[in-house]
Amino acid sequence: MRSVFTAVFLVFSFVSTAQYNLPEDYFDDPLQVPLALAGTFGELRSNHFHSGLDLKTQQREGLPIHSSAEGFISRINISHYGYGKALYVQHPNGFTTVYAHLKNFSPRIEKYIKDLQYKKESYEIEVFPSAEELPVERGELIASSGNTGGSGGPHLHFEIRDEQQRPMNPLMFGIEIKDTRAPLVDGFYVYPQGEDAHVNGSAKRQKLRLIPQNDGSYKTEEINACGDIGFGVSTIDQQDAAYNRNGVFRIEASANGDKIFQANFEKFSFAETRHLNQLIDYGYYTENNRRIQKLFIEPSNPLSIYGPVKNEGYLHVKDSLSYDYVVRITDFSGNERIVRVPIEGKFAENITPKEDKSTQYFVPANEPTLFEDKGIDVYIPKNSLYKDTHLDVTFEDEKIKLHEDIIPIHSSITIGFDVSKYKPEDREQLFIAELNKWGKPNYSTTYKDGDRFTTKTRTFGTYTLASDLKAPTVTPVNFRDGQWISNNKDLKVKISDDLSGIKSYRATVNGKFILMEYEYKQNLLTHDFSDGVVNETENHLKIEVVDNVGNTTIFESTFFRK
Repeated sequence: MRSVFTAVFLVFSFVSTAQYNLPEDYFDDPLQVPLALAGTFGELRSNHFHSGLDLKTQQREGLPIHSSAEGFISRINISHYGYGKALYVQHPNGFTTVYAHLKNFSPRIEKYIKDLQYKKESYEIEVFPSAEELPVERGELIASSGNTGGSGGPHLHFEIRDEQQRPMNPLMFGIEIKDTRAPLVDGFYVYPQGEDAHVNGSAKRQKLRLIPQNDGSYKTEEINACGDIGFGVSTIDQQDAAYNRNGVFRIEASANGDKIFQANFEKFSFAETRHLNQLIDYGYYTENNRRIQKLFIEPSNPLSIYGPVKNEGYLHVKDSLSYDYVVRITDFSGNERIVRVPIEGKFAENITPKEDKSTQYFVPANEPTLFEDKGIDVYIPKNSLYKDTHLDVTFEDEKIKLHEDIIPIHSSITIGFDVSKYKPEDREQLFIAELNKWGKPNYSTTYKDGDRFTTKTRTFGTYTLASDLKAPTVTPVNFRDGQWISNNKDLKVKISDDLSGIKSYRATVNGKFILMEYEYKQNLLTHDFSDGVVNETENHLKIEVVDNVGNTTIFESTFFRK
């Protein structure tokens, strides 16, 4: 059994890499510890595909990160959100490796970027060093692992990109993860397509019961159908050393032995990644927090992840004929899970139709659309929606219920409010907010132009005008006013804002700018004394924090150091 598995893996890996002519021994493991994955390449995330591997760091920060191959640091990006602290290494063979959510950089890289941060007087920074400035050798220590940016826990996000900066699956380059477990399937669905298509007498989406078989595969209950039908699957993969709900590598479907669908998570471009919302059943996801991957392709879906496809992945079922629909779900190691669907073609006279969702607010996908009432307007640009859609819209006084977040928006739409009834001074603390499901207002970036406030959004929901009259709070963490803190390695301060959120902050000591790192997940500002800019005995600290409507808090304190 072991030899059979090994043979399958070698053949599968060769097929995956040969079509790209990839170097399988060029890139080293950047962590140099036993590898376990918290996330796989192409994994389905909110509004995007995961563009690399999330490598576990033993539930801690500070593990050494090594350059996977020789090259030079071509980009350094430090952000409060997203990748947090990230390094990009350009390699002579044209590929780029990316290392994200880092805690800090190696000493010479740290000095290089901090000099620029102090010059710019900003923690957030993005620079593109030349090949001569920061060359690196294969295996060289370049950083330590962390939890910065949008990371949900300590790990290293690692990518390999091609010459066009398109992310590719790092496993195709010979990085090995032990995996002898087949993918899991926790839901299987059928979608009648078109007015005349039906399954078991209904035109609605249906969940099919999965029946485990002795060989580890699944068989669904037999269905009666007619017309074009598509299928969808909720599936995950888990490796030997981790129980995370990771993404799979390949999904294929065939009908009576004829292949009709294939999706491969090998490579994609960032320009297409938001179209993930067409791969999944978006409405089902927002209502149930589970992603169904469609095994069919809708007309406006341009994703490049698909392999050979017939009839856009739909199966055309004819009356009185039988069909054996088979789905094969595979991870990168070649472990496979099979789902079989027995289908009998049977025309039904009376079918349960899909729900009629017609409203007076109709949006043609290929035309711009404007709705307005009660001093509120909504502009939906051409191709913001993937298909023609009826929206449920309710205009109220200073509030608009703009459908529900069950339809994906591709390009931002604009919501505008007339604020002419407010005095200019009262508009200062006014902003546009999206109400969450509990009715709490969340700040939506607000553009103010005289009597008109606007916001851009990619999420349907309820939007309203709100006012923030309270300034941010600033609280010292590891010191107090007048204290000697000679033994402190750093200076920590918590900042928070209970409504519109933090927009900016700036700190000085004795009138001189000091760099403070902002960790938004903990509302924490940290200054590292090793920067060497605080060198007086008596030090006057001043921190100015501004929220998104301009409310400002100035915190001042004195501390002493030897």
